[in-house]
Amino acid sequence: MTQQQLDETVEYLIKKGFDKPEIGIVLGTGLGQLADAIENPVVAHYNHIPYFPLATVEFHSGKLIYGEIEDKKVVVMQGRFHLYEGYGFQDITYPIRVMKQLGIGHLLISNAAGAVNLDFSKGDLMLIEDHINLQGGSPLAFKNVAEFGDRFVDMKEPYDVDMREILLETARKEQITLHEGVYASVVGPQLETRAEYRMIKTLGADAVGMSTVPEVIVANHLRLPIVAISVLTDECDPDNLQAIDIQEIIEIAQKAEPKMIQLFKSLIKRL
Repeated sequence: MTQQQLDETVEYLIKKGFDKPEIGIVLGTGLGQLADAIENPVVAHYNHIPYFPLATVEFHSGKLIYGEIEDKKVVVMQGRFHLYEGYGFQDITYPIRVMKQLGIGHLLISNAAGAVNLDFSKGDLMLIEDHINLQGGSPLAFKNVAEFGDRFVDMKEPYDVDMREILLETARKEQITLHEGVYASVVGPQLETRAEYRMIKTLGADAVGMSTVPEVIVANHLRLPIVAISVLTDECDPDNLQAIDIQEIIEIAQKAEPKMIQLFKSLIKRL
């Protein structure tokens, strides 16, 4: 990754009409409905954007959408990238750097995750308050990282406290179940074994997924306030583990998504 590549990507998007977005949003697996709430949308397909990776997962649609939500200019990633698709950490997080250079001041992330905390149920939402990186690498571990920000990034509070408080307050008011918890990020794409679920729980995680942490690390590198919500799509009880049905996971994500959209729209209005 070079600054020249970033400049070319951003120049292409500005020419497409991506005019000074204020808020960036990343939509996770099965979570595309928020895109329908965008007014006056301008769409750029990933395969047309210079230096952008391509989404290879069938339920990730692969487009960057610019427009308005709650009278704020937003840029939305409909379809994200994962290590399990064969991409490197810099590929996965390239769009975050692009959105920051376009002008965003806040980043909202969603993902689908498995509930390791058995007090949580599938269909619930979890506000991520901290994370555990089990992906075996870092998006900041490259030679010229210092050209883009500090090499050593503080991660004492990776998720923005003020935005988290607004989401919790909204959830209480709207009577939406919003747990707080720790998200563990693994490589995938295989699901975890019973022994791995036990390990993840012992480490202190409440949910497990295959994304988000690289983007959060880069957002912190860019000093970009970030908040993230997991839609819990399955219950990871090692003593009563059910065979996974990816279609069911997508359906649960889609059913729970309107609650997440309600929270995000309320937050966007107040930013």
